[in-house]
Amino acid sequence: MTRLTLAARASVVAVATALLLPLAASAQNIAVVNGKTVPKARLDLLLQQAQRAGQQVTPEMQGIAKDEVVRREIFAQEAEKRGIAGQADYKAQMELARQSILIRELFEDFKKKNPVTDAEAKAEYDKFKAQSTGTEFRASHILVEGEEEAKALIAQIKGGAKFEDLAKAKSKDPGSGANGGDLDFAKPESYVPEFGGAMAKLKKGEMTETPIKTQFGWHIIRLDDTREAQFPEFDAVKPQIQQRLAQTKLQKFQDDMRKAAKTDYKFAQ
Repeated sequence: MTRLTLAARASVVAVATALLLPLAASAQNIAVVNGKTVPKARLDLLLQQAQRAGQQVTPEMQGIAKDEVVRREIFAQEAEKRGIAGQADYKAQMELARQSILIRELFEDFKKKNPVTDAEAKAEYDKFKAQSTGTEFRASHILVEGEEEAKALIAQIKGGAKFEDLAKAKSKDPGSGANGGDLDFAKPESYVPEFGGAMAKLKKGEMTETPIKTQFGWHIIRLDDTREAQFPEFDAVKPQIQQRLAQTKLQKFQDDMRKAAKTDYKFAQ
């Protein structure tokens, strides 16, 4: 068998390439609707949007998305045929959609180019940790409407009745009442001033001798325990800190653009 000449080889390659081109093109499309191709890029974009929304892209979802892309092409072609693209309402909605997509991509671009660094997240963590030092108090309380009822309950507790049982039976605070009045650990400033101040004056195991009045009613407070304020490790809260800082950066970016814009419009807020 004689060897192919260079010219013959080139001819064979050219023919093979010409035969394969339609196959390569079809690989970039998922369907043909009324003679118009539906590019695979539309499917990819739809799946990317699903991922952005936190959905898991499964084979089943891919099939559903593929059907949806083809259906959209069918419906869009019919809308074009009926002249809907030329209607004023359609054009107005398209302008709003154009702006929405542009703005979304602007913000995404900003976030990519201005990521929250580990150093920024750590500095924010240290700031909050410094503010959270101090003593936490674990208190229980019974909340009732009237002072006389509260005094009667104090007398019952001093007479041997269990605080927890009375809290479950009498307290107006459904959350803590169901737990025997337990409010878990918190700092005094987490409560209204009257409650937090009275609680902080108690020693461990003590109960208020007289009812404490707040905007919610009359309280009987017992201090069960104290501890130094607990704060989670940096790695445990790092994602939340980064998310909050990213939102702060984006908000500043938006505010700066608004301030720099030349407009006669007065923003309400």
